[in-house]
Amino acid sequence: MTDDGSREFPAGQTGLIVKIPEAESAVRAWRERLDPSARAGVPAHVTVLFPFLEESRIDTAVRSAIGEVLEGHRAFDVRFESCGRFPEVLYLVPAPDRQFRHLTQAIADRWPETPPFGGQFTDVIPHLTIAQNQEDAVLKKVEADLLGCLPIIAHVSSVELMVHDGTRWHERASFALR
Repeated sequence: MTDDGSREFPAGQTGLIVKIPEAESAVRAWRERLDPSARAGVPAHVTVLFPFLEESRIDTAVRSAIGEVLEGHRAFDVRFESCGRFPEVLYLVPAPDRQFRHLTQAIADRWPETPPFGGQFTDVIPHLTIAQNQEDAVLKKVEADLLGCLPIIAHVSSVELMVHDGTRWHERASFALR
């Protein structure tokens, strides 16, 4: 695996995310240093569904179906007021998180062959990752810095399809929420 995390995903791997540009000024420097996905081109985001379908399977009909599923969901506002932890991971907590959960469930229901995070977790917790694979002391330092930047308020009006080209992630499509 390379230092930027670009080799951990095969070319054609896809995911659906909600970009959170309002968070970039607060989190970009930390993410660039401590989150391999940022160095591989993924913006600050909350994951809707990863992994999704192989890129070769995403044709016009699939894009239309994604749009149909997502247009049933309203745009919404979200606040990031605190940090949370998984083992060796620091993230921002979206509040409320129920809209993210509904988006994930709707896509997973439509494409049951693509369970969130490959079915690894029974409860998928919406989050905006800041740092991965870091020791507790590093996570504490980053959290202390971020708390001075919170709350971050964001407006969510779309879901983006991201595709890995073997080196970096790129946005391939955007699907509006109503």
